[in-house]
Amino acid sequence: MTDFEALMWNLEKDPRLSSNIANISILDRAPDMVRMRATLERAAIVFPRLRQRVAPVFGRLAPPMWEIDPNFDIDHHLKYISLGGRGSTKELYRLATSMFMDPFDRRRPLWEFVVIDGLRGGKAAMLQRLHHTITDGQGGLRLSLEFIDFERDAPQRPPVAPTDDEAPVQGSLLGSVSDAVTHVARRQLGVARRAAENTVEAVVHPSSVIDASNSAVQMARSTVRQVQVGDAPMSPLWTKRSLSRAFSTLDVPLAGAIEVSKRNGVSVNDFFVAGATLASGNYHRQMGSPAEQLRMAMPISQRADRNIGGNVFSPSQSIVPAATLDPGSLLAEVHDVLDRTKSEPAVGAANMLAGFINLLPTSMVARTGFRFASTIDFVTSNLRAAPMDTFIAGALMESNYPMGPLAGSAFNLTTMSFRGNLNMGVVMDTAAIEEPDRLVSCLKAAYKALLAT
Repeated sequence: MTDFEALMWNLEKDPRLSSNIANISILDRAPDMVRMRATLERAAIVFPRLRQRVAPVFGRLAPPMWEIDPNFDIDHHLKYISLGGRGSTKELYRLATSMFMDPFDRRRPLWEFVVIDGLRGGKAAMLQRLHHTITDGQGGLRLSLEFIDFERDAPQRPPVAPTDDEAPVQGSLLGSVSDAVTHVARRQLGVARRAAENTVEAVVHPSSVIDASNSAVQMARSTVRQVQVGDAPMSPLWTKRSLSRAFSTLDVPLAGAIEVSKRNGVSVNDFFVAGATLASGNYHRQMGSPAEQLRMAMPISQRADRNIGGNVFSPSQSIVPAATLDPGSLLAEVHDVLDRTKSEPAVGAANMLAGFINLLPTSMVARTGFRFASTIDFVTSNLRAAPMDTFIAGALMESNYPMGPLAGSAFNLTTMSFRGNLNMGVVMDTAAIEEPDRLVSCLKAAYKALLAT
């Protein structure tokens, strides 16, 4: 794992900081389970992380390692549930929320696909959930290319065989100590190399010392802005946190979002965040406790490769205006806020900071992590999927609704552009969001108002 992935792993000592991510696919019919099983078996060979479990490193001086699970069984990770042909959307969401919150067995690979048959109208659904240390949202979408088709009766993919270097790893204390020492040495060598390079640069180009000092000051100030939080959320309402969850969905036409964004000189992501902000402000006003500002967290993708696995994003936080009522003005304000956040030098330094945090006792990491995370009012995340029809084991995927981790916040709103719509999934902590249906109504009304801007 990277240091940042290890931090997500360590924070789960507090279950309120779970790093599970998931997606609910609504299907026009039940998929062929035999074909589904063969497809996932092949995907687990193409992407070995699906057959790997986590192996701790001695003394936590280095991030945990990944090793092939010698007892890997695809049937432990692919499950089938039937709702008897009369299953409602509410039943589906309650079931998905319950499974979403289940912790993974840390002795096995950290993922699960659940086919849920028997929905009304002959439809089915599939819950795909995995641990965030396996991959991020964009990496997960690339992983999906290993099990989706672009026609209903597509030919089965040709079989592949594991490579010779994927034999199960037999962990040992000596090997674990060696990994830890190597990691610490590599980190110290990097620090020493940078110090030597900086010394030579200062002798050859004295003016670079001033430039470096200015950059260091800017980085320090940026870091303070990104990690500085109070003792409580900015919301006067969303102050409690729990393990109780509610989940709902909404859809926004992508063409309308693009048109409004272009007309107002902003991005679709600005449009998306403005909707979440407007809805949050309206919820507070309707509940009789107006909020001037709210703190929002948002992952910023840094992915520039075509890889499937790993996490290539930087966490960020922004203060968004919750008192602005005019949708057009709010679009401009959110655009300016997000531009400033993306330009923060500290946004890309998360992995470096995580390496030092992980050296602290796990209980301290979890306690401090929750104190920091619980001051976040809400989380947003934006994913882009296929614009065309896609199928899985013969079933058409009609829509895809993401389920993002709350990580200590009041709610997470994640959107996925798919088949001409923004499919949005909202996960809510019901201790904070006392009226989940009201928040969903506020979200729908906010995007309707933005589309009319």
